[in-house]
Amino acid sequence: MTKVWQLPIPREYRQLSEPELRVRIQAAKDALGSRLAILGHHYQQDAIIDFADFTGDSFELSRRAAEQRGVEYVVFGGVHFMAESADILTDESVRVILPDLGAGCSMADMANLDQTLDAWAQLADACPDQTVVPVTYMNSSAAIKAFVGEHGGAVCTSSNCRSVLEWALAGGAVPGHEPGRKVKVLFFPDQHLGRNTAYDMGFPLDRMVVWDPKRDLGGNDEPAVRDADFVLWKGHCSVHALFRPEHVDEARAADPDVKVIVHPECRWEVVRKADTAGSTAYIVKQVEAAPPGTSWAIGTEVHLVNRLRQQHPEQKIRVLSECQCLCTTMFRIDLPHLCWVLENLVDGTVVNEVKVDAHTRRWATVALERMLSIKGDGSPAGGRPTPIVSQAEAARAGVVD
Repeated sequence: MTKVWQLPIPREYRQLSEPELRVRIQAAKDALGSRLAILGHHYQQDAIIDFADFTGDSFELSRRAAEQRGVEYVVFGGVHFMAESADILTDESVRVILPDLGAGCSMADMANLDQTLDAWAQLADACPDQTVVPVTYMNSSAAIKAFVGEHGGAVCTSSNCRSVLEWALAGGAVPGHEPGRKVKVLFFPDQHLGRNTAYDMGFPLDRMVVWDPKRDLGGNDEPAVRDADFVLWKGHCSVHALFRPEHVDEARAADPDVKVIVHPECRWEVVRKADTAGSTAYIVKQVEAAPPGTSWAIGTEVHLVNRLRQQHPEQKIRVLSECQCLCTTMFRIDLPHLCWVLENLVDGTVVNEVKVDAHTRRWATVALERMLSIKGDGSPAGGRPTPIVSQAEAARAGVVD
């Protein structure tokens, strides 16, 4: 679908104080009643979470939206690909709204359909006797999800990535795949989630290549591409890429009892040094289940870490690094934009609707349904890490950016 840029909202909304905005948002929400569901992603700022009917990660929220009955409008406090997923998974009569259309995802934007089609053609030429199964992370555009669905692959989340990769390595849903034929997984858009998960499945780094869409054969030679089990798209999360191995060392030096937990979108070297790694939902559950007095250094977006600190004063919780680990695009969703879209809905006007076209919706739904049908224990990527290898070995394997 074509992305529409956000025009400036009426000036009056920027001139309102926070208490005034809160009163007007609540009044609009009350007026819309059960016709409205507001979703708030874990990384969203607290002011938006205060008005959310449901909070969670992107897929959990999309499923929540799909479960609602009688809802006419879903307002997504998140980013563009999340609103697309909500539109795909909800009934076609439901109108999905993103308060600020400029709230995108830099990772999702690192893989576009033209680049993907080009990479697919090059892989077919280089590996004509192999089965290539595409797998995309939830943090991708609807167009990429549809491509994956149409070519025998599936979507994954950070918590079920291993189960989906195991399914893909058995041939996925690629027509004509025969047992015994070599299978290669094209994984995008986040190289780090793919690498961390494949490594924990027992695949060495030298069985993975990074695909740079700006270079011929992704910047690899043909033998390396043919021999690889995983082709990892050169994409990353701008927030999680900020965490570095030395941040883990510094946290342990400051507190020998600290438990380091990070998101699997972090660099491989960081995940290896952490105590465990998992999705945002996994991180939340680990903190909730921990006994009082537990000390945590958490490598994920700062709004979630701060919220966990406020919710669990009985524990010592800090962000792994004091750098600005903030999702700046998520931060574009604020009270003025939320007030603006809700008051328009009260007046009968839908602004900032996110709508996925029929072809994309059909095949993206196939990719999502395949993910849901894949059985597995949902174990997070990471687990108990093995010792970190040398930077030289990591560089040889293409891990160091």
